[in-house]
Amino acid sequence: MEVSVLNIKGQETGRKVTLNEAIFGIEPNDHVIYMDVKQYLANQRQGTAKAKERSEMSGSTRKLGRQKGGGGARRGDINSPVLVGGARVFGPKPRDYRFKLNKKVKVLARKSALSYKAQENAIIVVEDFTLDAPKTKEFINIAKNLKVDEKKMLFVLPQADKNVYLSARNLQRAEVMLASTVNTYKVLNADVMVVTESALKTIDGILNK
Repeated sequence: MEVSVLNIKGQETGRKVTLNEAIFGIEPNDHVIYMDVKQYLANQRQGTAKAKERSEMSGSTRKLGRQKGGGGARRGDINSPVLVGGARVFGPKPRDYRFKLNKKVKVLARKSALSYKAQENAIIVVEDFTLDAPKTKEFINIAKNLKVDEKKMLFVLPQADKNVYLSARNLQRAEVMLASTVNTYKVLNADVMVVTESALKTIDGILNK
């Protein structure tokens, strides 16, 4: 699949790049995409939720009423889960939600996500660019020139560029990532991917091993 290379003014440069069929042209595997996205979201969780159980509550342990004959549920002390303000039964405890996925599964998930984007013609390749200073207005102009300013966009760069990152930081619909850190969730979460030529080569080198 060939894609025209644009400049930041949205004009064609006359060059074309061929998207690697082994990365952008495979049959997407929905299950591995699900697993990779699930792992990514699980890794974002703090896992600090905590509710006090009966043994952790402060309060008298005196039994409030007789065991039987009261007409209601059996209960012991004032910390009983049966009572309002009592402890919680099997409440959440601090835990780690992370889980392991094999590298080959994660690679296949990224390839599947990129293939979906290629099928939707939602990949724009631009020539390498940089900004002289952090200017959000200039970044917006680039997005307008590429006709992606009204979409949720993911800009993929080959290496860290502080000026580009700071220019896009305040824009709700824009995100800037390095080619080496592109993941399944970010690809699928964006309406369109804007990839520089060098970033495309980096992605090719990482996923085509």
